[in-house]
Amino acid sequence: MRSLGFRTDLMLLTLQGASVTCRDGYRVVRMPDNPTFRWGNFLLLDGAVEQGGLAGWQTAFTREFPGAEHVAIGLDTIDGVEPCPDELAASGLIAEPSVVQTTRRTRPPPRPDTRAEYRPMRDEQDWQAAVELKVANNERENPEQYRVFASLKIAAMRRLQERGNGVWFGAFADGLMVSGLGLFTDGGGTARYQSVDTRPEYRRRGLAGTLVHAAAEHVRHHHGVHTLVIVADPDYHAARLYRSLGFTDTEAQLQLERAP
Repeated sequence: MRSLGFRTDLMLLTLQGASVTCRDGYRVVRMPDNPTFRWGNFLLLDGAVEQGGLAGWQTAFTREFPGAEHVAIGLDTIDGVEPCPDELAASGLIAEPSVVQTTRRTRPPPRPDTRAEYRPMRDEQDWQAAVELKVANNERENPEQYRVFASLKIAAMRRLQERGNGVWFGAFADGLMVSGLGLFTDGGGTARYQSVDTRPEYRRRGLAGTLVHAAAEHVRHHHGVHTLVIVADPDYHAARLYRSLGFTDTEAQLQLERAP
């Protein structure tokens, strides 16, 4: 695979129990324990979509996931070039570009937060707080369905931490988990961040940057990690924040999706 973004995606998904089946020209990624997780149940094409080929890939998705209410198709490319605009519009899919950023070691944030407590999850109360943090940041999905998804997602992350594959880190203040993220590895020296979330009312206080750095130092010392990977929206302020911590843009990642 060329894409570091999808390579680390599959690293984490397979650690969580996902299956990856190779077909002619694409891979099928399935997570039976969480069927509503769009980017746990998707097609990963071996390259870019050729002109006139997008409808065929949608048909392939339906064939592989006949009961799915979503469509999710990833492209194993590094340039982020989207399919033909007219074809994309006709398909009903939305192109979601991301920037993949890497560093060997993070720098302390330019505006650190010193008020919150930063640490890994410890007990059942912490893990439930991680679920509530994700629910508090849900802006687009059906609330009941999203809570089910978030609970399954955090349960999978808990299993990874308990198996020694990394850590789910939180920032705690005012009796709440106000920011959180995951950072996991398969032991090969590369670790991938997951779900950097901050409660809306606590944003722009330096929490996320402090948390990203604290988690990086933890896995560097406890898990032998030498390469850190994070993926962000190229037009969102988070990408700029990660650059201030020492991350550099490595490649562009492209996902095509239609939500339920």
